[in-house]
Amino acid sequence: PPSLAKGDRGGCERRSRDPALPMPAYHTQREHARALRSNMTDAEQRLWRYLRRRQLLDVQFYRQRPLGSFIADFWAPALKLVVEVDGGQHFEAEGVASDARRDGWMREQGIRVVRFDNRQVLCETEQVLEALLGVMKERLAASLPPSPAKGD
Repeated sequence: PPSLAKGDRGGCERRSRDPALPMPAYHTQREHARALRSNMTDAEQRLWRYLRRRQLLDVQFYRQRPLGSFIADFWAPALKLVVEVDGGQHFEAEGVASDARRDGWMREQGIRVVRFDNRQVLCETEQVLEALLGVMKERLAASLPPSPAKGD
């Protein structure tokens, strides 16, 4: 994986979205996605540094992309891969149930969802990138046509 910038190994105490604050009403999902792109958590910003500009295996990622009735944190359409960076609300009963519905819908569409929590992204960035690269290589290998057998 790409190496971390010098001095970019800490940050476990960084902020995330405050789940106690009410979500503003958006008229469209595009408006909501645009607002999420403008207000990314520190963990999302950290991961985006490595996903943007085709830095991993020359795969294009988009951030805060609407998919169906959901908004994916990071979306790689070529691999049908979603990467989610979860805050604490995802570990409460309501968040777990919501994520299960969302992941089920994604699976039905042939989309693989990979989840990391904020702490992992901020404190174990290299391990997160290694795990993500492994999944990306699996998806790339699955999308390639089979090699012709010798003698064909």
